[in-house]
Amino acid sequence: MNAKSAISKEIFAPHDERMLGAVQVKRRTKKKIPFLATGGQGEYLTYICLSVTNKKPAQASITKVKQFEGSTSFVRRTQWMLEQLRQVNGIDPNRDSPEFDLLFENAFDQWVASTASEKCTFFQVLHHTCQRYLTDKKPEFINCQSKIMGGNSILHSAADSVTSAVQKASQALNERGERLGRAEEKTEELKNSAQQFAETAHKVRLWRHQA
Repeated sequence: MNAKSAISKEIFAPHDERMLGAVQVKRRTKKKIPFLATGGQGEYLTYICLSVTNKKPAQASITKVKQFEGSTSFVRRTQWMLEQLRQVNGIDPNRDSPEFDLLFENAFDQWVASTASEKCTFFQVLHHTCQRYLTDKKPEFINCQSKIMGGNSILHSAADSVTSAVQKASQALNERGERLGRAEEKTEELKNSAQQFAETAHKVRLWRHQA
């Protein structure tokens, strides 16, 4: 079981919550240092997790989860309701960057994700979750690459694919219908021709008989 699956099972499932996404992070410092699997200083790992309650009305939240060195368990730390999120800063809209900032009503955190792709995936899920569960005040997404705003784009792409498939199937049925229609017309023409031939032959036989 990987870390994110374990967090979902240990931290959120017991509280009747469903984890939607998570990103492994460390605090951003002035001196950029490589991301270490041990969590930088080797003291703990930090994860920013997005979850939603199973009970209706569903409520989404962002939770900071830690795993201390030498321990296999995870600890829930600070938690914010999604409504408290005011701004998501992707730092650089022109390149894949692991850095990002989260601004809440009462907190401001600067993070570096383990990878730029992991940050991108988390942002996509976060953006889609905000659109789905927040009706009034939605957080501002700034300095984000267009693909990062793809929480909805992924769904739209899937919807477009389905629509395209339906259109192709409909077109194929129409073409098949046209072919069947033409075949039916041809059959009807042959049937009429055969009937006319039979009637003509019958008249010829009658004429010969009378002659």
